[in-house]
Amino acid sequence: MQSSETHYSTHLGPVYSWMLGDVQAAFARGAAEIDALPLPARGIAVDLGAGLGLHSLPLAERGFDVVALDNCQVLLDELRAHARSLPIATHNADLLQFRSFVTGQAQVIVCMGDTLTHLPTMESVDALLAGIAAALPQGGVFAATFRDYAGRKLEGEQRFILVRADEKRILTCILEYGDGQVTVHDLLNEKERGQWRQKVSSYSKLRLAPQWVAARLSELGFSVQRDAAPSGMARIVATKT
Repeated sequence: MQSSETHYSTHLGPVYSWMLGDVQAAFARGAAEIDALPLPARGIAVDLGAGLGLHSLPLAERGFDVVALDNCQVLLDELRAHARSLPIATHNADLLQFRSFVTGQAQVIVCMGDTLTHLPTMESVDALLAGIAAALPQGGVFAATFRDYAGRKLEGEQRFILVRADEKRILTCILEYGDGQVTVHDLLNEKERGQWRQKVSSYSKLRLAPQWVAARLSELGFSVQRDAAPSGMARIVATKT
């Protein structure tokens, strides 16, 4: 089994834009998620697990100086290509080290698109949330979206998910549930010179309960709103009090 970093760098990262399908529609969805947040007028924003910039770009377009962290260089290179002259600083780094890349006071921190479940342990999630609480001032905003693998367990054939397919590429995801983690098997079939070639890579995600995240943020001094987001995601929006 691979680490999430290796899995993305060698397996999913190179096909991530293809996996999204309509990339411009994906950017529009990211912008809508940013517009739904109670953002200040300007300041520093941190995008944890920035990927190719679905949330970094709209934050920068709305006047923020963005610090974007991810550990997949392929996706960060795509972010730079999309960013053009926007004020976005990209860093290939561990998310737990984000404070070392922020000069000044961050006003907004986002961790979108299931990034939290990619962390290796519940202790690392707790450490990240504590670091976010320490980094934000009163009135600062933290927002996260992630899949609730703890509350909903897919059974039988539901565990086999066709992510996307076209005439040259097919990506299928298979979920295998454990006590505290779910193992994700990504089967990528690509057609080369008329022949299909299959690549398989697996990694673990945390079965992270939204109510646990909300409760921990409340303990850390946030006013928390929790609801459902599109595509089966949970959404947490927390304001430092």
